Amino acid sequence: MEYIDYGYCRISTPKQNIDRQERNILELYPNAHIVKETYTGTKTVGRKDWNKLYKLASKQADTHKVRIIFDSVSRFSRNADEGCELYEALFNMGITLVFLKEPHINTEVYRQALQNQIEIKLNTGNKATDEFINNIIEALNKYTIDLAKAQIRIAFEQAEKEVKDLHQRTSEGIKTAKLNGKQIGRISGNKYRTKKEVLAKEIILKNSKDFNGTNTDSEVIKIAGISRNSYYKYKAELKEQAEE
Repeated sequence: MEYIDYGYCRISTPKQNIDRQERNILELYPNAHIVKETYTGTKTVGRKDWNKLYKLASKQADTHKVRIIFDSVSRFSRNADEGCELYEALFNMGITLVFLKEPHINTEVYRQALQNQIEIKLNTGNKATDEFINNIIEALNKYTIDLAKAQIRIAFEQAEKEVKDLHQRTSEGIKTAKLNGKQIGRISGNKYRTKKEVLAKEIILKNSKDFNGTNTDSEVIKIAGISRNSYYKYKAELKEQAEE
């Protein structure tokens, strides 16, 4: 039975680029259905596209092999407790999880650790010896499982730490810039113009019969390639500037 593959891509700020995640996933899983989530923050609560994927994958896992691929564990969850809980829930549903940058915590690795349990149960007739050896085997099995779970938690904790460190460095950088007299963000009350606005106003001034041209409003709108609302807004601003 072939896998139904989903690639989950997520960015939490507008400055991040989601294309890289998609490219990395499709390079190894070209048939994956890509799910994109933007500007979500760090928790799964409120991630509409992830919630839809979770419900769909959970339902399909009853009758199909489902695999969800992430560029890194930080795209899955950057809260360690939440990440470990979600990982275990999906694993118990039979859903395969793949982390391209942290393959050591893929669910196949975890599943292999669980399957490598020692199933020998000694019964030599010597109660003391049997109990001693069986306790050792039980302890080894528990250690193997605990080690696999510890690796998963470490990966989530590292991702959470990296995000916190990034936020702290960003905050410190802003504070340092302010102390050095640099303006952070837009100045309140200042008007900012886009290249499109500047070009449109130049066309209006040149072509509109209300200024230096001979064309009607409808004709100038077509020449400038802008909406009627934008046109009349720019035209009003130009008249105000002329009056001033």
